Amino acid sequence: MTHFLTIRETAALTGLSTHTLRYYERIGLLDPVGRRDNSHRLFSQQDLAWIQFLLKLKSTGLPVREMLRYAELRRAGNTVESMSARRALLAQHTQEVQQTIAALQDNLRVLQAKLVMYDGMLQEAEA
Repeated sequence: MTHFLTIRETAALTGLSTHTLRYYERIGLLDPVGRRDNSHRLFSQQDLAWIQFLLKLKSTGLPVREMLRYAELRRAGNTVESMSARRALLAQHTQEVQQTIAALQDNLRVLQAKLVMYDGMLQEAEA
């Protein structure tokens, strides 16, 4: 039996607001979500997995327009063209994330060096 989640449950699990979930559906990041007879949204486990993937893309800095492009390609199905384009999009973004990580690591080294410097200065001042 498939378990469905309400929009509030989905919001609680994902950390997104109900407004954001509705917005994502409206702009096409989410496929149309199933509905109850009373028109309340019901999110499937597949919807939840997709939202969690979108959150990974968002947290790594992929712009919404690129997430929309990926969603469009996903909806096109697993054709060679669609899969190749999705792979290329993710490969490009992976390179950008790696560059960001390298820059952050460099910044971290500078901060750590400053801490060592201040530790030395404080030891001298206390002596």
